[in-house]
Amino acid sequence: MSNKFTGRGNLAAAPTLRHVEVADGEKRAVASMRIYFDRPVPNGEGEFEDKGGFWLDVSLWGPRAETTARLLDKGARVAVSGSLVQRTWEDKESGEPRSRLELIADQVDLDLGRVDSVSWRGRQSEVTDDEHAAAAP
Repeated sequence: MSNKFTGRGNLAAAPTLRHVEVADGEKRAVASMRIYFDRPVPNGEGEFEDKGGFWLDVSLWGPRAETTARLLDKGARVAVSGSLVQRTWEDKESGEPRSRLELIADQVDLDLGRVDSVSWRGRQSEVTDDEHAAAAP
């Protein structure tokens, strides 16, 4: 049985970035975000209605986490894929067991359906002589 998940949804807020110590003092970036995965269904009048979706906590690790936190903002429409994990803990106040599903993302992509423009940066090797001259003091 697979625990792979792929879906499209909207960010509840801009992703939060933190750096977590993983082993031998090494720190890795992790972006945390909450995403609403909707279920739009045609209503017969050329529009769509949300027929019940769900919220899911998502984390993305490594260099992509830093880019995601820098570029995405509240409301961004994203396509996400990864593995679902069940987190369990004991409630501090009541002592009751608690749990929730979380998505450990392999990929978070901007859904182009709501993008107005994109700016590309060239590779370092593609910088022209004119750009080098302009950057020189």
